[in-house]
Amino acid sequence: MNAWPPRSPLAELTPAEVRLVSAAKAVRERAYAPYSKFRVGAAIETEHGGVFTGANVENASYGATVCAERAAIFCMVAAGEHNVTRVAVYAEGPELSMPCGMCRQVLIEHAPKAEVIVAGPSGHRKTTLAALMPEPFVFEGAE
Repeated sequence: MNAWPPRSPLAELTPAEVRLVSAAKAVRERAYAPYSKFRVGAAIETEHGGVFTGANVENASYGATVCAERAAIFCMVAAGEHNVTRVAVYAEGPELSMPCGMCRQVLIEHAPKAEVIVAGPSGHRKTTLAALMPEPFVFEGAE
């Protein structure tokens, strides 16, 4: 069923959420994905209002590839920030692209209660990191 006029895929998001998704979409353009041709952008927001972005960076040695979500986390940590409140991931594919298992594990350490917005041309989905990673590996001695 097609509704007219068509709704924006981000119509139900708050202005702050739209800004975060827009940041993820913008950084996606700078991804380095010569092998898969699948570019992804991520933006994370911290409790202090900082926004950090990352794009996927592929490598001929696939294990050396870094996903957009982890790139954003690494930028945040390098800037001295912590405590992520919201994560946005943007990719242009036939379906929404959820964070991979490795990214979920890295995110859970910095964002155990974060909201996650996954978006693409077909729309968006909001969930939580706790829902995506219900029983994470955790180390009780972490700071």
